[in-house]
Amino acid sequence: MSQTVELPRVGGPGSGLGGRWRVVVLNDDHNTFDHVAETLARFIPGVSLADGYRFADRIHNNGCAIVWSGPREDAEEHWEELDDAGLTMAPLESG
Repeated sequence: MSQTVELPRVGGPGSGLGGRWRVVVLNDDHNTFDHVAETLARFIPGVSLADGYRFADRIHNNGCAIVWSGPREDAEEHWEELDDAGLTMAPLESG
């Protein structure tokens, strides 16, 4: 007989409290590797141009990549910057 153990919530449903938020870039047919790499290096803290190219490769081969995670407010800012630059974005994810 198996038991389900429910872990305590850090915040209420939809509160976004606790945990980290993930910024996910999706693969598309209109952004070049150069644009993706340069955009990530420009807007994501700690991402060099070489890192940006590694992310671009991962996005191309896997269909998406988590390019940043952290507090919700910062995640929203990075998500908007990447979206405004023309990257194809998944909705913000908490986790």
